[in-house]
Amino acid sequence: SQGCLNPMSPPNGLRFLFAGTPEFAAIPLQGLLDAGYRPSAVLTQPDRPAGRGRRLQSSPVKQVAMEAGLKVMQPSTLSEPEVQQQLQGLRPELMIVVAYGLILPAQVLEIPSMGCWNIYASLLPRWRGAAPIQRAIEAGDEHTGVCIMQMDQGLDTGPVLLRKAIPLQGTETAGELHDQLAALGATALLESLNMLSTGSLPPAVPQDNSKASYAAKLKKSEAQLDWNQSAASLERQVRAFSPWPAAWCVINNVVTRVWKSGVTEHADGAQPGDVVQASASGIDIATGAGTLRILELQPAGKRRMSVADYLNSRRLPPSLAAST
Repeated sequence: SQGCLNPMSPPNGLRFLFAGTPEFAAIPLQGLLDAGYRPSAVLTQPDRPAGRGRRLQSSPVKQVAMEAGLKVMQPSTLSEPEVQQQLQGLRPELMIVVAYGLILPAQVLEIPSMGCWNIYASLLPRWRGAAPIQRAIEAGDEHTGVCIMQMDQGLDTGPVLLRKAIPLQGTETAGELHDQLAALGATALLESLNMLSTGSLPPAVPQDNSKASYAAKLKKSEAQLDWNQSAASLERQVRAFSPWPAAWCVINNVVTRVWKSGVTEHADGAQPGDVVQASASGIDIATGAGTLRILELQPAGKRRMSVADYLNSRRLPPSLAAST
């Protein structure tokens, strides 16, 4: 295709840095390496204790970088002059930032001659903030996507170089959409770099701030299902909060995660929280509008299970409203 590059030779010997931490950033880094782009250095957050033994664990980005034999830097902040001098010494033309997790001060944004690009997991200016993937599902958006954004000092406010939209099916969990957008972000980044190398990159388009919406960070407290809400919004909440923090309710005094659900017609005369019916096909709970059918759940301390397995050894109360 037009603008395709010999994967063995990075275009114009582009000198760039890559900054990222989680899996969402590791996927585009691997995509860059596969296409022959090698960053002068990779910045990622310091190793963190993880797992039962609380052993220090490298970030997904560090793992990819080490395997590729890249220079890895793990400063705990970018505001120290020594760190900024180190970055300056690498003379980068561009810095690619993906879910890095550290603030980039103005001094760092100004180091690369072409500035800093960010892969952002929504169609800006919609869902600026910490949880764009989850908030798009929770709100019932019909489309989402990724943007390659030229970073400025604001919160996800920079002008957009390239955007790629995808339709939402209304069935995806946040975990599934995360993986889809990470792959799409890798594609969009390579497309932008290829256009940059052929001189065909369009100018960045400023965001319309009047259309901005904010994707607040997820809190565990939001994950409790409120039966007064509509079944449609509760079903979206179940998908938006999977895998974390996981939607939950209380059944027989046990905190129970709800992993999969659907929406059915409302039962006449039922109050929010009433158990309308329970069988192997699902547990139907009346809500403020419509009925939520629970399909897969997990009582505290147990494994995830189908409703059929759950009902084998448990009786349900007539209502879950009193349990909350």
